[in-house]
Amino acid sequence: MADPKGFLTTPRRELPARRPVDVRILDWREVYEQQESGQLERQAGRCMDCGIPFCHDGCPLGNLIPEWNDLVWRDEWQPAIERLHATNNFPEFTGRLCPAPCEGSCVLGINSEAVTIKQVEVSIVDRAWDEGWITPQPPERLSGRTVAVVGSGPAGLAAAQQLTRAGHTVAVLERADAVGGLLRYGIPEFKMEKRHLDRRLEQMAAEGTRFETGVEVGVEGFDAGALRDRYDAVVLAIGATAPRDLPVPGRDLGGVLQAMDYLPNANRAALDPTRDPRTSVPVSAAGKHVIIIGGGDTGADCLGTAHRQGAESVTQLEILPRPADARPDSNPWPTWPLVYRTSSAHEEGGDRVYAVSTTRLLGDEHGDVRSLELVEVTFVDGRFEPVAGSEREIPADLVLLAMGFVGPQRAGLVEQLGVDLDPRGNVARDQTFMTSVPGVFVAGDAGRGQSLIVWAIAEGRAAAAGVDAWLLAGASTLPRPIEPTSRPLAV
Repeated sequence: MADPKGFLTTPRRELPARRPVDVRILDWREVYEQQESGQLERQAGRCMDCGIPFCHDGCPLGNLIPEWNDLVWRDEWQPAIERLHATNNFPEFTGRLCPAPCEGSCVLGINSEAVTIKQVEVSIVDRAWDEGWITPQPPERLSGRTVAVVGSGPAGLAAAQQLTRAGHTVAVLERADAVGGLLRYGIPEFKMEKRHLDRRLEQMAAEGTRFETGVEVGVEGFDAGALRDRYDAVVLAIGATAPRDLPVPGRDLGGVLQAMDYLPNANRAALDPTRDPRTSVPVSAAGKHVIIIGGGDTGADCLGTAHRQGAESVTQLEILPRPADARPDSNPWPTWPLVYRTSSAHEEGGDRVYAVSTTRLLGDEHGDVRSLELVEVTFVDGRFEPVAGSEREIPADLVLLAMGFVGPQRAGLVEQLGVDLDPRGNVARDQTFMTSVPGVFVAGDAGRGQSLIVWAIAEGRAAAAGVDAWLLAGASTLPRPIEPTSRPLAV
């Protein structure tokens, strides 16, 4: 264990500072300052000898959290990154983007504040990069087998890296103009600067993974048949990109669009030094009253982006009631704590309105949205019921739909492959992550449904083990951290 008395003597107050709001909304850099290493080591020392480390169960990757906490407390940083990489290909991604279900199940959290696991994790990997400890790990020999990974999000990248290191020839096929999936264009720069993604991709390329961008698999010229003919195995890591829509009057007005029709263009502009990210985009929030429908992480990404584009006002709507400030009795440890949280984007401004539902969108004479009508709701007998007399109208020049996703896109590759779907509309798979079509596997949100980045990486690693075993007639030595029937503690 780490410091035997650390959990008694050190409070959880030493966290990295966020840059001042009035400074950070003027740029797209990450919001957190670097934390002093002595503070971090003291926080790692709070990890206690709990007997059963429930953080292992809370983490889909099965990260060896007590082990690398102990190593950090002892100032043994290089062994710490080795233990971290034993279960997680990309801790620089999870340490920035994961909501940390491990902290929700930390034993210390029963009657105190959890260990700052997420901050220790990202500090380990950042230091490892700075020290040059992370280097390419090419395979000793090649198997002669080829694998196509369709999609370059975290699930696809994890599967590709594992399979490349196992000796297979792997091609990652990405339809966008750059590799990374939502990590590239869905996640704003202020949450994760893309230099972290780029240097990991450089490592993977040096190991032998081949990346092909601008490749739309499932269209004429490169359909499912051509894909199967060219590769011995296929991994579908195409995500759950079919968005949930808003079936209300006025949905077709100008200025009403899905979050993923807004964020990628904003992120592209923010990454291009020759463009003004406030104005050089098809749709900008500059000077507008912005309404975001959906209270999750995607909504918060829209919120922070709108602030940086110079929105006049931003309001985020959520149909659920406001969470409690502390765990309710119905939400005991070690389940994920459903409590009120303030992200860096919320700290920057805007209003959050809970327990409301949109009834219609109203337009102007040009066919553009001008306002949104909503009503307060209450949950009765398993459904939301409107509260009589609570209707009101709020101004809206730009309405962003951030209500989640309902599954993978079926048109094109999924339909051409003829894979079975489960009752939720996701691609069905067996215990090895193989679909109903032999040699075709699925990992991440395409098979699981919309979920967390840690689940995507865990599924990518597990699917790689399934592919490796199938190609080598069961002789795989790759780790398989999860079963495809596992369900997350948090979504």
